[in-house]
Amino acid sequence: MQTAAALTMVRDDTFYLKAWLRYYGGMFGRENCYIVNHGRGAEVAQLAEGCNIIGIPGEPHPNFDMKRWRMLNNFVQGLRSYYKHVVVGDVDELVVVDPIRECSLLEFLEQVKPRRVLTPVGLEVIHRTDLETDVIDDKILGPRRYVRLAPHYSKPCVISMGTKIARGGHYTQFDQLLTPDGLFLFHLKYCDFENYVQVMNARNKVTQDIGVDVKDAAIGGHWFPESRGEDHAVFQAFQGLELKEGFDLGWVRRRMHRSFAPRGDTGFYNFKRPDYDGQYLLPDRFSGLF
Repeated sequence: MQTAAALTMVRDDTFYLKAWLRYYGGMFGRENCYIVNHGRGAEVAQLAEGCNIIGIPGEPHPNFDMKRWRMLNNFVQGLRSYYKHVVVGDVDELVVVDPIRECSLLEFLEQVKPRRVLTPVGLEVIHRTDLETDVIDDKILGPRRYVRLAPHYSKPCVISMGTKIARGGHYTQFDQLLTPDGLFLFHLKYCDFENYVQVMNARNKVTQDIGVDVKDAAIGGHWFPESRGEDHAVFQAFQGLELKEGFDLGWVRRRMHRSFAPRGDTGFYNFKRPDYDGQYLLPDRFSGLF
């Protein structure tokens, strides 16, 4: 049985897809990468050559996020018949191991016991436009070094047992919280200002084409123009976040565990996800990781 597969779904987000392919394709091998090509985009298919590409129709319709995660759930459980672990998430999310552990994610997973779900600590890469002027060409970390805590992206996304994943990937029905030291999920939405503008323009158009409100679309409100805000102001706000010293985030994991509990009577489990102020400068060891 192979150690690990990576699974995502993408529609034209080629900036993120390139990073996803460089990272997971380079580490797991493209033959162990599975990409749902929403809309059967030609550029996605070309970039992902050598991966397992699953083309699906791309017509706009309500509840597409709910349908998306229903499909991804089924794919994860199918892949588990052939892989010890399946890493599943959005194309702008990468699960990494702190280089201080001196192993790759694949090497780390080779040592992880099966029949569990791992939840990395979520970090959001932020583009400090006042300090970081380099254009992202190949690697993201290096040109970008600042992150903020993102509890919303501390997702149970490394799956090695039969469990249901909730819409958005934020919860599962696994009744334990496993948060290994040094395991992080990097969210890339804000890693580059110019790309952010392009992506948000495209996502706003999707919601306009669907023609329904946030509730009926069953997707995050940030896809809708009225929730977007002014782009420059969004990135300028990063400058005002307090710069925290060090990079010891064990306290975040401890807080996650203290609040871990059933999510009502849904069958899912969750932990509190407060907004944290502040930002961190990534240690040099992270540069070039992806």
